[in-house]
Amino acid sequence: MPDNSILSRLDGLKIKYEEIGQQMTDPEVIADVRKFIALNKEYKELEPIVHTSEKYRTAFNNLAGAKEILATEKDEELREMARMEVSELEPAVAQMEEQIKLLLIPADPQDSKNAIVEIRGGTGGDEAAIFAGDLLRMYTKFVEKRGWKYEINSASEGSSGGFKEVVMKVTGDGVYGVLKYESGVHRVQRVPQTETQGRVHTSAASVAVLPEAEEFDLEINMNDVRKDIFCASGPGGQSVNTTYSAIRLTHIPTGIVVQCQDQKSQLKNFDKAFEELRTRIYNLEYQKYLDEIASKRKTMVSTGDRSAKIRTYNYPQGRVTDHRINLTLYNLAAVMDGDIQEIIDKLQVAENAERLRASEEN
Repeated sequence: MPDNSILSRLDGLKIKYEEIGQQMTDPEVIADVRKFIALNKEYKELEPIVHTSEKYRTAFNNLAGAKEILATEKDEELREMARMEVSELEPAVAQMEEQIKLLLIPADPQDSKNAIVEIRGGTGGDEAAIFAGDLLRMYTKFVEKRGWKYEINSASEGSSGGFKEVVMKVTGDGVYGVLKYESGVHRVQRVPQTETQGRVHTSAASVAVLPEAEEFDLEINMNDVRKDIFCASGPGGQSVNTTYSAIRLTHIPTGIVVQCQDQKSQLKNFDKAFEELRTRIYNLEYQKYLDEIASKRKTMVSTGDRSAKIRTYNYPQGRVTDHRINLTLYNLAAVMDGDIQEIIDKLQVAENAERLRASEEN
């Protein structure tokens, strides 16, 4: 039997979905951009659960009908058809029930957003910077495989290659909900390119993934922002570093500083720097929400402590280990080539199991 409390919640959500659909055709709502965007977001979030619940009801009613035939029908041919239907529908209905339970748990409201990804070389000097460059390549390859887009906001190159720090913006459908699992410290074990003795060293790089703050998430008083313009530093005396096009923005109340020197146009650099500044200010508040979740959910380092070690890349053994879920894969070359979907899928499964357990305990 279906859970009556689930059915009543589904009824309520269907009514809400239809009401929002009606509101979105109201000229007054259409004229209010902020309200229309908020309603459209809510409508899209409700869509999968409303569609799944319709399929669930149909399957459940068909199952009930087949069971009724088995209980009352004498004709053996009809009974055999009903038996086959029951054997097909029972597991399908049970699977849909689990899916609906997951869909009923509120998603992280930031999951649908674009993301700002910051990679910093950590302990290990030149080798850490080289590894940060390897991680950047891994993510850009992954982003391309997903059909998303990325652009580099700022980069500080390492003296032997790679990056001391690089910040990129990733845009696409549900970017943050996928990339958030990458926040934390990534550790590499290999013989560094800079090492002459051939000994295996351990170095690290940290990754921070922030949901991009949208225009309507936060209003910034421009009187609180100091703007500095400077020559971009780039390789080899190209035009990028001969014009005053690089922008540095300082948010005086929080002390947050961002800069962008990727574009030749000062205006474009300002727009990109301002987007990143808005995201970093927004994330001061969002971090409090993450900390609260992290205290309840242990597999998700991404939802809290960004200084925790999450993954080790061991080159001598061709091994990648994700420490949050004790997952070890022996496909390091493929992973470094952007093939990280399997790891993210398994992290999502582990998180969903925790979320279900938590919702059933409450």
